[in-house]
Amino acid sequence: MADLADLFPGFSTHRIDAPIGKIFARTGGNGPPLLLLHGYPQTHVMWHRIAPALAQRFTLVIPDLPGYGGSASPPGDANHAPYDKRSMATVMVAVMQALGHESFLLAGHDRGGRVAYRLALDHPSRVTRLATLDIVPTANMWHAWDRAMAMKAYHWTFLAQPAPLPEMLIEKAPVAYLERKLASWTKAKNLSAFDPAALDHYRAAFSDPVHIHAHCEDYRAGIGADLANDEADLAAGRTIACPLLALWGSGGFPSETSGPLDIWRQWAPLCEGKPVDSGHFLPEENPDATAAALLEFFSRA
Repeated sequence: MADLADLFPGFSTHRIDAPIGKIFARTGGNGPPLLLLHGYPQTHVMWHRIAPALAQRFTLVIPDLPGYGGSASPPGDANHAPYDKRSMATVMVAVMQALGHESFLLAGHDRGGRVAYRLALDHPSRVTRLATLDIVPTANMWHAWDRAMAMKAYHWTFLAQPAPLPEMLIEKAPVAYLERKLASWTKAKNLSAFDPAALDHYRAAFSDPVHIHAHCEDYRAGIGADLANDEADLAAGRTIACPLLALWGSGGFPSETSGPLDIWRQWAPLCEGKPVDSGHFLPEENPDATAAALLEFFSRA
């Protein structure tokens, strides 16, 4: 991907040793450490529009998740590890430790948000403040499944089908699938919200069959280990100890639920949140509002 545009000028590039292999990450800025985790079907590049503002106040660590972008994409095991969110969270802790950060602020969008809240549950001493972007917890998604959600989030069941069905179908036209998926999740229902250079990054990463398989493993873990781990936490009354900011797009997935803020308050007693005028991709569709909300919340640390 050396021929792709650098959307993080002034940032450093790292390939960090982790239990599953090398993790690609960008770092930059000054101040308390803030880990930013991307979602599907993107890479770390999704943060490029708000990274400059955040970097004025925080030391940013912006990795590609396992199976995405420039990070290692090992085969999944019978339980789809290392693509379950508990395993991914452990990898992210290792990345932060390698960079000298024992505790940190944390924000995650989409699948990265699921890694983020799992990390806060499993490693509470690591996370001082947490922000989730356009998600509600996995257990709530599955248990509230209805006709509207099934139509909007059909990829949850499609990608979770046993291999190689979804891989086989996506590999026939990966860029067309990617672009349709991205466009359909925006408020405008087109690709106008995305920087053309960022789209080039997404197309290049998504076209790799190894990545396509890893993404499917991510969603297979979602209906398996991730759901089971959420249900175990709910049964035990385990909650997120740190302050949590829930942001969601007014036209995003959580808008289809009974109420994202009420849902998050079941998981995090110190929860606040609000919608952003956006579809699913808050940092790219409405970067100013997203950056302002994150800056205000994380600056209270």
